[in-house]
Amino acid sequence: MSIFDRIARLFRANVNDMISQAEQPEKMLNQIIIDMRSQLVKAKQQVAAAIADEKRLQDQTAAELREAEEWEHRAMLAVKENRDDLAKQALMRRGEHVSRGQQMQLTWEAHKQETDRLKDSLRGLNDNIEEATRKKNLLLAKQRRAEAQKRISETMSSISEKSAFEAFARMEEKIDQNERQVRAHAEIEGEFTGDRLAHDFKQLEQSAGNAGADAQLLALKQKMGLLPAPAPDNAKQLGTGTPDVEEITEAEEIPDEKTSS
Repeated sequence: MSIFDRIARLFRANVNDMISQAEQPEKMLNQIIIDMRSQLVKAKQQVAAAIADEKRLQDQTAAELREAEEWEHRAMLAVKENRDDLAKQALMRRGEHVSRGQQMQLTWEAHKQETDRLKDSLRGLNDNIEEATRKKNLLLAKQRRAEAQKRISETMSSISEKSAFEAFARMEEKIDQNERQVRAHAEIEGEFTGDRLAHDFKQLEQSAGNAGADAQLLALKQKMGLLPAPAPDNAKQLGTGTPDVEEITEAEEIPDEKTSS
């Protein structure tokens, strides 16, 4: 089982336990992100250890190959000095280093491939954590919208109940009653407070003022042609009846012919 398989199994176990006991989604999601980052730190430490082992194998392989080259140079030196016996021993030692170097080369290459996979997995884990963080923010925003909608629905439900409208009706009736009482009190104060005679004359003056305004309005409408002009007096219209004062005076001044004769 690889490092990330163990981390994934442990993480799934912890998440399933939190989900089964979750009451507050925000706290649960935040805790999941915290646990993922904690596992990421542990994974980085283990991958770093694997990389260190890979580097150590690489260095050991290179050291064995360098030793093989050194013994080859020594064998060549022995041949130059006509020491074939030493040259043979040097070549045998070179062969040993070459063999170990080749084995370590294979081990190092296999370990390097595994380390490269661990690096890729580590990058993938880091990307998944970043994606989980973004998704967490979206889920929390969705959760807040759902809670807000729930509160609005509950408020609207409570408002739509009959008792709420009855309360508004009672309050409206109480306000109207208070308004009626204020008007009644004002009427009583105006009717029964102060000089009664002065109050009666004030009402009479208001009536006269209203009549004068009515007469002025009527005259204006007649002037504008909206109403017919007022009819002439009956005495002038018929030409009969009691004579004017001027006519009577003229009649008195005419001398009686019979009297003068």
